[in-house]
Amino acid sequence: MHLSSPALPIGGFSYSQGLEAAIELGLVHDEASTLAWIESQLVTVMARAEAPLWCLLFEAWRAGDDAAAHGWNQWFHASRETRELRQETEQMGRSLARLAQELGWGTAATRAAVAALRPATLPAVHACACAMWALPREAGLGAYVFSWLENQVAAAIKGVPLGQMAGQRMLERLRAGLPAVLADARARAGATPPRLDTFAPQYAMVSARHETQFSRLFRS
Repeated sequence: MHLSSPALPIGGFSYSQGLEAAIELGLVHDEASTLAWIESQLVTVMARAEAPLWCLLFEAWRAGDDAAAHGWNQWFHASRETRELRQETEQMGRSLARLAQELGWGTAATRAAVAALRPATLPAVHACACAMWALPREAGLGAYVFSWLENQVAAAIKGVPLGQMAGQRMLERLRAGLPAVLADARARAGATPPRLDTFAPQYAMVSARHETQFSRLFRS
C-alpha cells in the first residue's frame, strides 16, 4: 500500500500523461468522455506495454539478473515517444530511487544496481522496490496500475473539472476492469518473446502537443 500511496513523494500529482492536452483539444470534456479516455489508455498503453514491462522488470530483479533489468529499463525509456513522457518517468524514477536509498530498502547491492540505471525509469525502480520487499508480483503490479489510475482521475478532477463524486464513480468503474488488465499484462510478459505493444499514435501526438500548450497545470 505504501508504494501506491498518493502521498509517496515522487511527484506523480504533477503529471497528466497527455490528459490535459486531450482536455484542451476537446477530446475530454465531461465524466463520460473522461472515463472513455482513461479506459482507452488503460487497455492499450498500460495493459499492452507498461504493465507487462513492469512484470519483466520485477522477475529480473527478483532473480538477481541486473543485466536484464537494465535492458528492460532502457527499452521502456526508448519507448517514451515525447520529451515530456521521458522526463516524467526519469524524474519519478529518480525520486523513488532516492527514497529507497534514504530509507535503506533492500540490500546495498540492490540499491547500487538501481543507482546504476541510466536513466532510472519509474517502472524499473518501482518493480525493484517490490522485489526488495519480497511482495507477490500480483500485489506489486496491482499497486502500480492502481496508482496510475488514481493519478489520472485526480488530474481529470482538476483539469476538466469534475466533482469528487464523479471521480469516485470513475474509479469504481475502472477498478472493476483491473483484473482483466492485470491478467492480460501477465500473459504478455509470460509469452516467448514477450508481447509488448507500444502502438498508441493518438497518445503520442496529444503528448507532443502538450509540450507547447500555452496554459498548463501539469508537466505532461
